[in-house]
Amino acid sequence: MPEPITYASTGVDVEAGDKAVELMKAAVARTHGPEVLGGVGGFAGLFDASALLGYRRPLLASSTDGVGTKVAIAQALDVHDTIGLDLVAMVVDDLVVCGAKPLVMTDYLVFGKVVPERVASIVSGIARGCEQAGTALVGGETAEHPGLLGDDEYDVAGAAVGVVEADELLGAERVRAGDVVVAMAASGVHSNGFSLVRGIIRAAGWDLGRAVPEFGRSLGEELLTPTRIYAADVLDLIEGLADGGVHAVSHVTGGGLAANLARVLPRGLTAVVDRSSWTPPPVFTVLGGLGGVPRADLERTWNLGVGMVAVVAPEHADAAVARLEARGVGAWVLGSVVGDDEEGASAGEPADVVQGAKGVDGGRVLTLGEHPN
Repeated sequence: MPEPITYASTGVDVEAGDKAVELMKAAVARTHGPEVLGGVGGFAGLFDASALLGYRRPLLASSTDGVGTKVAIAQALDVHDTIGLDLVAMVVDDLVVCGAKPLVMTDYLVFGKVVPERVASIVSGIARGCEQAGTALVGGETAEHPGLLGDDEYDVAGAAVGVVEADELLGAERVRAGDVVVAMAASGVHSNGFSLVRGIIRAAGWDLGRAVPEFGRSLGEELLTPTRIYAADVLDLIEGLADGGVHAVSHVTGGGLAANLARVLPRGLTAVVDRSSWTPPPVFTVLGGLGGVPRADLERTWNLGVGMVAVVAPEHADAAVARLEARGVGAWVLGSVVGDDEEGASAGEPADVVQGAKGVDGGRVLTLGEHPN
């Protein structure tokens, strides 16, 4: 008589899943304020929305994302406590570009084999990221997919909801000629373009443990640097500049600086970006040189050191830079916004002009000059 088939014999360990929940509970609870009801373990997370009664016309904003193939680096190094920070950054920093305050976040983790300590390590990173962003981690799902993923393979995804007052919504409608583009420094590659990163190091035969003098640490350590979480800094900037001084914000993710900035500009306006205003961090120059990557590919794949940008009224540009710097965020004036018909708006090579992106019929970004050596 054949052996009976059980859930455990097919590769799913329910007890391991329960242990993982126990290990993560304390980290998740640290993200909860009095608005979160029910704690960990319910079928749905509960958030007391009565605070929204104080809004004149609250708009709910939502976003969802993952961290792409950066998880392959974490898996190869067996380091899992930072990838959650990347996940939070990719989700909440998409919310904050419209001026929304992130309220709640949920996650979805899928493993080939649930190892409770690994799950708890990832969730601890998510919880730390939520604390930095000022949002509550109210729920999630941990799934085990044996046969679909290898024992050491996993993927992560998340979603968040935020709120913004309707008449304070940021975006292209607020941008005007004469506005100034302020850059916020990236912490590294963040969580985009890792297929290119991995292709380069694979072709070069570089090991993740390789010491790279330009980084002052190993290649793997550099690549696992968590994505900077800008949400609290951007909200502080919006609140701190008088008279609605912040007009638009763009999160520099897949597609690079120009493509993402173009998404928050109206047709008829061009943001002129000056490469000479910053030096890309060594991780980009080292990897780009190692792979012989053309500049056009570099600029449309990686952030090159600019993780977020704010378009502000010209009279607030200096205050915006100073306020960000005071919070520990490197910032500088990246360029300015001009009309398409103004001198300089059509200069440069065609490859340096991006108009609209990702389905948005927006304005243009013209990138000029050369980075300092």
